[in-house]
Amino acid sequence: MFFTYLRRELRRRRKAALVVASGLALGIALVIIVSSVSSGMSKAQDKVLESLYGLGTDMTVTKAAAAPGSATERPRFEFDAKGSDDDSTQSTDRVMVQGFQTLASTTVGEVDRQTGVADAVGGLSLTVMKVDGQFKRGEFKQQGGTAQGRGPGGGTGQPQGEVQGGGASFDVNSYTVYGTDVTKQDLGPLTSSKITAGRTFKSTETNAKVAVVDAAYAKEKKLATGKTVTVHGTEFTIVGVSTADSGDAAANLYIPLQQAQTLSDSKNKVTTVYVKAADSQQIDSVKSVIQKNIAGTTVTTSADLADTVSGSLSTASDLASSVGKWLSIAVLIAAFLVAGLLTSSAVSRRVREFGTLKALGWKSGRVTRQVIGEALVNGLMGGVLGIAVGLAGAYAVTSVSPTLTAQLGSSGGGAGGGRGGMMGGPGRQTASKALDIALTAPVSLSVILIAVVLAVAGGLIAGAFGGWRASRLRPADALRRVE
Repeated sequence: MFFTYLRRELRRRRKAALVVASGLALGIALVIIVSSVSSGMSKAQDKVLESLYGLGTDMTVTKAAAAPGSATERPRFEFDAKGSDDDSTQSTDRVMVQGFQTLASTTVGEVDRQTGVADAVGGLSLTVMKVDGQFKRGEFKQQGGTAQGRGPGGGTGQPQGEVQGGGASFDVNSYTVYGTDVTKQDLGPLTSSKITAGRTFKSTETNAKVAVVDAAYAKEKKLATGKTVTVHGTEFTIVGVSTADSGDAAANLYIPLQQAQTLSDSKNKVTTVYVKAADSQQIDSVKSVIQKNIAGTTVTTSADLADTVSGSLSTASDLASSVGKWLSIAVLIAAFLVAGLLTSSAVSRRVREFGTLKALGWKSGRVTRQVIGEALVNGLMGGVLGIAVGLAGAYAVTSVSPTLTAQLGSSGGGAGGGRGGMMGGPGRQTASKALDIALTAPVSLSVILIAVVLAVAGGLIAGAFGGWRASRLRPADALRRVE
């Protein structure tokens, strides 16, 4: 009887049911779209952070920044102004530690032994500055006539003229090198790139003169697997080419850690310790433990780096998490209230019907259940419509894939793994790293389940309004409406 009456009433009142369902659908669709866009923002931010120091890294440990005003190393270049007739090209390079700050290699083991740390690996970030050029001798151009009088040597005159041309012309080329621990390649910046040609390092190549080159740098310098590249007089054979998953690569060139330490005269030194936490929910506590037990270090987590993200990605993320969230809540509340008021109004128009049913023996509870049942079906219809509209909206965002710009600014005491130029020295703000990220709007199963719960809740709230109104009706109310 319940379902028969329910089906008949829903058919008879299709327009009213559609209005209630549409209101609920709007609120549910907005929740799905905002949730999916927020999820897309989070994934885009994760891509930005992964491109900085690699997949799987939860935090980085670097040496604490030096006090302002402290002396820092500066690169020096010396050339011989040759006096020979040939204008030979001169070349020299300097290998410098990015940020000029290093930690002892033993720090890696200390970090690895801390509570909550699953794994730790050290890396050495270097910048190579190469200067090429030549000195050109000037030419003496003689003019007609001679100078009168005796010169110091007793001559009767000196030829008149001037020196023309000459000077020096030098080009400066800078590129980055990352020394990776080949025995642990599942952490660190290299994990944010994929090997697209050749191979990666072998675990036995701890001190081998081999290199992996970034694809963009390889294209620029016309490098490929099998070719060689010279860094500070040492020749490395390129065994692989890597392509960054998103944005710029962490370095132009990757070499074994021991080779990087030798080139930069940084034996048993690292610039960064990359850390993976045993539990991703306990990153803050692991950070506190490391800072407490290992003095003179700065620990930077992904959350810390996320705060430095600026650009349109940051603005859109703030809008999605603040304005979008509150807008969804406001629309949902309005949809629930409207559904409740419409249901209550519909009950008021059915006074004769419910009064007659009570006169025929229907209890108030039965009438209330009937009203709630109708409202619940309307809510489920609204849920289906809302899910459909929400999925369509999320699909539209993913299809358009609007490009967002993310800028990551870091300092000398920061993560140190990025390519954003650690040349400023300790404590100085370095150049920011800009990335273009395509926004997607993935819809998870949990969001669909939330939509279903909201649909049921909306139906129950609307049914509560109508049921309360129906329970107060008496058979006499129906008689008053009879003309």
